Amino acid sequence: MKDIVRSRLVWSAVLLAIVAATLPWWLTGYILGVLTVAYYFGVFAMSWDLLFGFAGEVNFGPTFLIGLGAYSAAILNAHAAAPIPVCVMAGGLVALVGGLLLAVPALRLRGPYFGLVTLVAVLLLQNAIVIFAGITGGEIGMMVPDVLSVDASNNYWIALAFLIVCAIILFGLSRSAIGLILQASGQDTVGAQALGFNVVKHKLAAFCISAVFSGVAGAMLVFYQGTASVSTVVDIGIGVQIIIAAVLGGRRTILGAVLGSIFLIVAGEFLRPLGQINTFVVAAVALAVILFFPDGLLGNILRVRERE
Repeated sequence: MKDIVRSRLVWSAVLLAIVAATLPWWLTGYILGVLTVAYYFGVFAMSWDLLFGFAGEVNFGPTFLIGLGAYSAAILNAHAAAPIPVCVMAGGLVALVGGLLLAVPALRLRGPYFGLVTLVAVLLLQNAIVIFAGITGGEIGMMVPDVLSVDASNNYWIALAFLIVCAIILFGLSRSAIGLILQASGQDTVGAQALGFNVVKHKLAAFCISAVFSGVAGAMLVFYQGTASVSTVVDIGIGVQIIIAAVLGGRRTILGAVLGSIFLIVAGEFLRPLGQINTFVVAAVALAVILFFPDGLLGNILRVRERE
């Protein structure tokens, strides 16, 4: 606990959070909207980094968990008129159950098979959404009658507060005994087992934690945008963007995933006038950072400080 309090990273994050809280006073609603989406993606990326960066398991289908939470919340709100807090909690619960059903058999597989299972799960969810179009809205998507707020500043502060709470919890977990065991399991599974740790149990716990945060964030995003659709919460391209954001920010840093998400969302939005070149430029920059700075943006900064 003392190390966390004395950490420059923590105090830098606190300073950035304070600065971020003042942005609605001098930025336009359009920019606040872009940042609001980036903050929800930051939670997605942090959740993914907990599983990959520490447990060493590559989840190629983060949108499976996000989609479960998003559509569960949207369906409850649209068809049962449930209030937003109930829908958000239900989204997290459904994502947890779905994550358990997926992870229990998948984590017993070795090599790339875990990643393939998570990828196939996304495809199954996409097909299920189309098949049950009467409930889910199919490929078009579905509108939700309730939204978090119609004011850009309020939506921004809600997203920022949600991001900060999630960052505190996930960063704290990553620096706790559980995080150290996960890191040991991800780096040397045999060695961790020899020390008496139940590797599968700890990786399952990491997957469940990732599922809850992903599902809740997916539900929150739905009530911000006012709609749930395959293209916004389930599409494989969204999953790839989340993975790139986490790796770009820095593996095993948790907070770096937020920086990566903000960079990708903001850069992609402001380069939108370039058309197809937009995606090429953002992808090229991300690829260059990953190739020449494999520790990521924040990870590389931390490594440099360790050598000093």
